[in-house]
Order: sequence, then structure tokens, then C-alpha cells
Amino acid sequence: MPRRPRPQPPLPPRDGLGAARVRMPHTPPECPPGHPADCPGRGPFATVVDFLVHLTGDADAVWRRVRAGEVRLTDGTRVDAGTAYRPGGAAYLYRDLPEEVPVPGELTVLLRDDGTGLLAVDKPPFLATTPRGSHVAETVLVRLRRQLDLPDLAPVHRLDRLTSGVLLLAMRPEARAPYQRMVQAGGLTKTYEALAPLRADLLLPVTVRNRVVKRRGRLQAQVEDGEPNAVTRVELAGMEQADGRRLGRYRLTPTTGQTHQLRVHLAGLGVPIVGDPLYPQVRDVAPGDFSSPLQLLAHALRFTDPVSGEDRQVVSRRELPIKPR
Repeated sequence: MPRRPRPQPPLPPRDGLGAARVRMPHTPPECPPGHPADCPGRGPFATVVDFLVHLTGDADAVWRRVRAGEVRLTDGTRVDAGTAYRPGGAAYLYRDLPEEVPVPGELTVLLRDDGTGLLAVDKPPFLATTPRGSHVAETVLVRLRRQLDLPDLAPVHRLDRLTSGVLLLAMRPEARAPYQRMVQAGGLTKTYEALAPLRADLLLPVTVRNRVVKRRGRLQAQVEDGEPNAVTRVELAGMEQADGRRLGRYRLTPTTGQTHQLRVHLAGLGVPIVGDPLYPQVRDVAPGDFSSPLQLLAHALRFTDPVSGEDRQVVSRRELPIKPR
């Protein structure tokens, strides 16, 4: 069932970054009028400002945005000191950017079609697709909005932060829906390549089919009992010599798109992808350490364009092994 689209934010993107959406719970944490930051639990929030001050712990920043007209409700209403808390509603405001370590590597445009609104780029490793957590400005979305002056740019699908290769985006809001429906309907054929150890006893090609679940708060996705939701065909495409090791170059063709699916499936076959900090074992990597890229490449995408009707194939210009910068 297609996701119900969110309404357009009442604040436009600024410097490549969209306004943050803050949901107001139907049952908010209790907080006494006049003392929102303390919140010992003697009454509900009276205003949107009270709620935002409690949520952020930064009254000065909230009031600065309110005075500048930079806090809005979903319908565009400008929030002021008296705007009542709206259970189940949402407020929008611009966030302060965290300090981020610059991510090396360039985003190369592989396809730009101004008629259909489709953009395809070649993503380097370590660059997240969209802002999340500590990755905000150092993301594909914000970089491209700034570089190409495309404030409404949005991803059609996603790649893991550590994965390199082809990524599709829509340049205009009205262009996004047909491409997302295509992805949801399984109309996007993806081919990946990965470097991983060789196993003499591993019979290939093989189709891995199981249930992969990534739970909130956990670094690793897990294989669980139940109806399969993750399917990947794994083939050995060749051999590579890298870092003094003889490795297999695997061709991976997923027909589903679960989080970390390819990484889980290769690790489960006993051939974890080179450079993977999560599978099969979690290892600590410093935030600014770009010395060991994940050797997983979104090599090619094939699809029938739902807008133009054209058969398209977009191929990455990157090659394995992916070198550190």
C-alpha cells in the first residue's frame, strides 16, 4: 500500500536544508504553565512555545525563531506566544546545524532530465542520502540542493551511508510521486557489486531468501523467523587482488530493499563485505575515519521511465576496489 504523502512544509528550504517537522503528541508530557523547562508534571502544555522549549531545552533559540516568524504550523499559521498546543499537530522550524566532519568525495551527475524532473548521481561512500542525526549538511540531499540550486530536490530511493554508486532523485515535488510509485511497485532493477572473501565450498549462484529486520536503536539488522521479506541473487563475477588479498567480486541482484539487506546476506554466507564495520561483528570507527570504505557499489539501475516511457539504464562510473581519500 503506497505511503500517504506528507503535506508540503509551510517553510521553504534554507541553504539546502528543509525545516524540521516536530510532532506534538496527542498525550504530551506534563509541564506546568510558566515553568516549561523544569516540567515536574503538574499540568499539560498550554502553548506550542512551551512544548518546543521543553523539547529543545533552549528557550533563547525557540524565542529567536518565534520572533523571526520561523515557527509555523502545518497549515502555515505563524506561531506566537499565545498559539495553543495542538495535540496531534506539527510545528516546523529551522534547526541549528551541528558541527560535521567534511566527507571526502564528489557527487557526479550521471543523468539530468529537466523534462521529467529526474536526476541520477554517483554517490561516494560515507555520505548519507538525507539529513539524519549528526549527518545534516554532509548529505547528498543538502550538498546537491546547494550545488545545483534545486531547493525542492528529494530522493526517489536511498542508499546506505557507507554504500557508493547510483542514486535517483526528483528535482521537483510533482516529479517525485511517479518515480516513487515505480520503486514501490518493483519497477527498479538494481545491480550491485561487492568485494568479499572467497569460499571454496560456497556454491554459486545462489538466491538468499529470508526475513531481515532492522529495529530502532540497534546497529545491526537481524535475520528472524517468519515470512521472507529479503531476496538477493548472489553470483561470482570475477576475482580481484586488493591489499595483498585474493578476493571475490560478487554481483548482487536484490528484488527487495530491506535496510542492510546485502550486507546481512553476504555475511550470512560467510563472505562479509570488505570494509563493513557492522557485519558480522560491530567494530568502532571514529567519525572522521574514512580510511576503510565499504566495498559495496550500486553499479547500475534499469527501469522504464514512468513519465517519458523511455527504457533507461544508469551505470556508476566508480569501480571496485573503492579507494580511501
